[in-house]
Amino acid sequence: MSDGIRAARLYQSAPSSEARTRAVLVLADGTVFHGFAFGAPVTAVGEVCFNTAMTGYQEILADPSYAGQVIAFTFPHIGIIGTNDEDIESINPAVRGVVVRAYSGNPSNYRALTSLDRWLKRHNVPGISGIDTRRLTSRIRESGMPHGVITHDIGGGFDLADLRRQAQAFPGLEGLDLAREVSCRQMFTWDQTPWLWDQGYGRQTNPSWRAVVVDYGVKRNILRLLAGSGAAITVVPAESSAEEVLRHRPHGILLSNGPGDPAATGAYAIPMIRNLIDSDIPLFGICLGHQMLGLAVGGRTRKMAQGHHGANHPVKDIETGKVEIVSMNHGFTVDRETLPRGVQETHVSLFDGTNCGLKVEGRPIFSVQYHPEASPGPMDSHYLFDRFAALARRRAG
Repeated sequence: MSDGIRAARLYQSAPSSEARTRAVLVLADGTVFHGFAFGAPVTAVGEVCFNTAMTGYQEILADPSYAGQVIAFTFPHIGIIGTNDEDIESINPAVRGVVVRAYSGNPSNYRALTSLDRWLKRHNVPGISGIDTRRLTSRIRESGMPHGVITHDIGGGFDLADLRRQAQAFPGLEGLDLAREVSCRQMFTWDQTPWLWDQGYGRQTNPSWRAVVVDYGVKRNILRLLAGSGAAITVVPAESSAEEVLRHRPHGILLSNGPGDPAATGAYAIPMIRNLIDSDIPLFGICLGHQMLGLAVGGRTRKMAQGHHGANHPVKDIETGKVEIVSMNHGFTVDRETLPRGVQETHVSLFDGTNCGLKVEGRPIFSVQYHPEASPGPMDSHYLFDRFAALARRRAG
């Protein structure tokens, strides 16, 4: 019997005591949601957003792009498949808290190694279940993403007035550089390739080109797909200079996803990106990397009311007419009206018409707002990695 099957059977029979502990979610406007505690018994404050994905909650919670945010899942049942050591996008999740309608403390999946509750406790992330997530989602859709605080009752009850003050004191994400907090502290290399059924992850042993990834909060599956496309990968910190990037003689450079306000991160990143543009090395931006590329070429970004968080977003490729079903996670967007001549919009959201991609005409530079490494389509957007690899191999000769 495998460890995953043994663990799943163990947790199927284990009682859940956490459901008896009370918890609250208090919003800055005074709205209070009462529920039950799971995860770490700590107090956490952040911007509350909703995510519409039906699967992949562990990958979502481990995405560094959620730094500073509390995630409310619209799918009602969370925790059913437990957690494992493979479906993660970072070692130390940066998400502030988790909100669900119904938490399942008895996972049933052959790959489960532990419950979501224990996984959250390990990473010091609080959760609340048993609340009306439809009501919360409607509130966000109508009024935007509020600031909120989650706390558990550890014996003293709740001081709702103080919790509201904590939510009101949260500074918000505008003007906040969070990429610096989730980025690597020093350079490292990567050779792990995508997961295969019944085999796990592989290794890239015969790379054909060199990639440098600027880490603003990179997801591991971005690195895996790059390695799977033949790249020898070097990852560098967010505050690296163009000289430090170019020292590795890359054939392609990727600007990764990440959290926070792109304009705030751009204070140190935009001059570096402009120098990389001048090098004429193929450049590929994803999510925050896309937004900062937009800023570097002369555009502007703006905060969104609800943002885009989910795995069911339709995006149209303007050049081909193809519609992709993509995964998204962002609260800022590039304002297409500010893009200068010579920068072309390539993709657009079919939900609200916002910009989802751009390219610099006549140069090997492009970016997308969504996450092509995710697989809701399931592989609708993997062609972008093939495009990037082709440009890099051409430079490699």
